[in-house]
Amino acid sequence: MQFEELVSIVAKLRSPEGCPWDREQTRETLKPYLVEEFYELIDALEDSDDEGIKEELGDLLFQIVLQSQLSKEEGVFNIHDVIDGISRKMIRRHPHVFGEHRLETASDVIEWWEEHKKKEGKNPESVLGGVPKSLPALVRARQLQIKATRVGFDWEKIEDMFDKLEEELKEFRDALRRKKHDEMEGELGDILFVLVRIANFVNVSAEDALRKTIRKFIQRFHHIEAGASRMGRKVSDMSLDEMEVLWNEAKEK
Repeated sequence: MQFEELVSIVAKLRSPEGCPWDREQTRETLKPYLVEEFYELIDALEDSDDEGIKEELGDLLFQIVLQSQLSKEEGVFNIHDVIDGISRKMIRRHPHVFGEHRLETASDVIEWWEEHKKKEGKNPESVLGGVPKSLPALVRARQLQIKATRVGFDWEKIEDMFDKLEEELKEFRDALRRKKHDEMEGELGDILFVLVRIANFVNVSAEDALRKTIRKFIQRFHHIEAGASRMGRKVSDMSLDEMEVLWNEAKEK
């Protein structure tokens, strides 16, 4: 009942008697909001904020229902078609739960999924198919590397990855010395790609690791700003040594 009420609310917002802003929206204009709501949900999940998670899930659900309403108005599909489609897909992709097929481990499930998606025509041309181009670069690199690893295209030892990283660092230093901007950009990309592979090898998400480091940086920099404020000064007027003292205080906390 509550879900149907949400569907009715969205339909009302899009109706001639509804909201002028909602009536003007298209699939294209709504894309930024869809992305924004997704990342706000990620923030709430990282904060372990239960109320925030609940709210952001609702905001994301609203965007899904609104996109579906636009498609209904175009006569393409509606939200019930979306639900029916994902329900049928989950049943097809879990024959070990809803059928007689036996899959004992998570690895068995992943291997079966990949084979089944090929049969569905999801990624017929390449092992690397099915990774969205619009993913954040670190996430996309991780997914592509995982797919390549499954068919044996990978280093066997982490030491080999360290050797490759040293090679790429040397090539970047050479480009830096020559002041070749395009080369520096390319070599930095190679360095990041190897770092993602090292992260995958130790079962760490490079994206999550970087997000946590960014959060840590912000917390420590806020400590520097607070320290400057207590002294009646601006951060921009402080020396690097003075900021370093406050940075180390934040690290100790």
